[in-house]
Amino acid sequence: MLRTQVIRVDAKVPEADTVALAAGALARGELVVIPTETVYGLGALADDADAAARIFEAKGRPAYNPLIVHVASVDEARALAAWWPAHAEALTRAFWPGPLTVVVPRDASKVPGVVSAGGPTVAIRMPAHPVALAVLRALKRPVAAPSANRFQQLSPTTAAHVLKGLDGRVSMVLDAGPCERGIESTVVDCTGEHPAVLRHGSITLDELRAVVPTVVEVRSDGPEDGTALRSPGMIRKHYAPRARLVVVRPEALYDALRATSGRVGLVTHHRDYTATATVLAVALPDEPKGYGARLYAALHMLDDAGCDVVLVEAPPDDGAWAAVRDRLARAESS
Repeated sequence: MLRTQVIRVDAKVPEADTVALAAGALARGELVVIPTETVYGLGALADDADAAARIFEAKGRPAYNPLIVHVASVDEARALAAWWPAHAEALTRAFWPGPLTVVVPRDASKVPGVVSAGGPTVAIRMPAHPVALAVLRALKRPVAAPSANRFQQLSPTTAAHVLKGLDGRVSMVLDAGPCERGIESTVVDCTGEHPAVLRHGSITLDELRAVVPTVVEVRSDGPEDGTALRSPGMIRKHYAPRARLVVVRPEALYDALRATSGRVGLVTHHRDYTATATVLAVALPDEPKGYGARLYAALHMLDDAGCDVVLVEAPPDDGAWAAVRDRLARAESS
């Protein structure tokens, strides 16, 4: 089994020798886990088909599920596109570096088909995390980096979460502490007449429309029959804990608790519940960005505590909570 090296790195001012070490490993075609502001990413060279293929092997990820390519600048993103849509230009100028991924036509001479699941487009983002940016700038090559977890399992927001699924499967993990955002990027397809949200994230629909008013939403569940998906995060079951997760309306929580047997985890917002011998309660912030930042960590903790079932108080229905509702719905799918 591969020995995974875990290296602590300063989240704000990453040490140059550590950055060089990670960039060197990536340049050799190795897998390196890098912190981003959203979640930890499982990185490999995006312009090397063999290196990118190792991501799918390590994660157990199906080949029809494309990867997000990370770059250090808008110019680097343009270089990977067959052409650069005006909507991509507007949105990246507004939100990069940051948790926005744009889907654009792929330049097949720059991006191997394995990265895009054989499709004609490529998903690209410029992360805001100082460590990720430092590695990208030192490497001077694009890096494909989906969440650093086994396929369909919980995304990692700490290095410890990464090791639960990928210890012995990757060369190196850069440990910069907890991720700030804690939920994956918003993905927008910019190839059509109107930009289309394929995956909700911490940049909301309203924020996108403040820049491009014609942004639309599309059905975010892709086929799972081997057809190439346009974006990561479109598979119905995703982001799931080992425990069975059930979303419950607030008014039904007490009844659900009484009716649920075994070791129960409870995730709520804007209220506190007292833990009992059989119920382990976690209260998350009552606003969407804070809730999203802590959601995966809470679910990891409840899994580690041996919960059989996790009951989650349903979040509000307004647009600011769309990303949280999306992740919970996919985690709840059987």
